[in-house]
Amino acid sequence: MTQALMRLEDISFAYETTPVLRDLSISIREQDFIGLIGPNGSGKSTLLKIMGAILKPDSGSIQFKESSLPKINKKLFAQSVSWIPQDHPMVFPFKVSEIVLMGRHPYLSPLSFESEEDFEISRSAMEITMTSQFADRYFNEISGGEKQRVMIASALAQNPEMMLLDEPTAALDLKYQIQILSILKNLNAGHKMTLIMAMHDLNLASSFCNRLILLNEGKIVRDGTPEQVLEKNILEQVYGIEVDLGSHDGNIRVHPVISR
Repeated sequence: MTQALMRLEDISFAYETTPVLRDLSISIREQDFIGLIGPNGSGKSTLLKIMGAILKPDSGSIQFKESSLPKINKKLFAQSVSWIPQDHPMVFPFKVSEIVLMGRHPYLSPLSFESEEDFEISRSAMEITMTSQFADRYFNEISGGEKQRVMIASALAQNPEMMLLDEPTAALDLKYQIQILSILKNLNAGHKMTLIMAMHDLNLASSFCNRLILLNEGKIVRDGTPEQVLEKNILEQVYGIEVDLGSHDGNIRVHPVISR
């Protein structure tokens, strides 16, 4: 039986007086590739931040590898769980290689410098994410898809067990979407990494993720395989539109019905 890597029980969270998550419970297994789906404002990004210890829930408990999250050393947790936000604003002119090397910071003491091992791990992360060719370019000079691959390389340099990604393919053209999701699929299958990412595109989520969690108004509506989650009546109820379902290469396809 696959071990639970993280457990969230009865998690609730509100921004001031606005409830975002309501009594939510999830068990994340090792090597899950989870797509968090649901309408805007359903709580996807907030849930990722709570999993990454960026936000603290108002109530409920979180366990990581059978230990209570608040009791885990922050440096050890940073080595195990990486977080990739949707936006990557960079004020200072860092080179791509420097951004990737920053992924090794959780392993360094305050007064130490990167070792040859750190540089080698960073180089390997760039090779896996196909970012080596612009290692010496400045981060702010590369395209959006290239930036996303660099941030994945930096997260990969942490050598994490779990990677959290908030809309990793947002605002990218189809080529870069497929490229990035294929890299993530390889990390999940080939490197046994657990991945949880917020997504809007249901068809890409169906193609790449082995598990989907459908959220609406801060609650879990359905949790299971794409076939179990992407059901016509459930999607129409959650998204408030009529949809048709099809199949291509064994993957569920969701098509909105457009009135003419």
